[in-house]
Amino acid sequence: MKRWDHRPFEVRNLFNPAFCGLVLFKALLGYEEENPDGMPYSLALLVLPLCLHKDSRLVLADNSRSYLLKTVENNPQLLVGFAARASDLMPFSLEAFGLLAERGCFTVSPDGRLKTVPEKMRKSVTGTAESVSCQRVARFVGKEFARIADRVTVYTTFGVRP
Repeated sequence: MKRWDHRPFEVRNLFNPAFCGLVLFKALLGYEEENPDGMPYSLALLVLPLCLHKDSRLVLADNSRSYLLKTVENNPQLLVGFAARASDLMPFSLEAFGLLAERGCFTVSPDGRLKTVPEKMRKSVTGTAESVSCQRVARFVGKEFARIADRVTVYTTFGVRP
């Protein structure tokens, strides 16, 4: 990763570690609503490519009352370029996790599950319309990952190899 001050202005704004961390945190909270054991680390790496990509986010937001697997089946455009997006966004996910870890916002269990620390972040969803949309879709994605309850199924559905 380039130093912060050497990154283009757009990258600094779009992939701000604090914002990316907030999106990841909301996904972890959503996961814990269904499974209190916490989200597997490997699944957390798929959150940003789904939530920050506008076309994917809009499809997921429009189908938030449906199951994620059914939504992907009915909207194959979600899969176009997803593996590359996931790979491209991994450094930003890692940077966001670094910030969250520094702030003590989550713990890691011995089996690699990420669990939020209560009272570390506001529960209210605020910000611009796009920011709120990212956070709401992140919660939905987290809940759906927990409902699926199988990392292999999720990775296979999105055409990504761990």
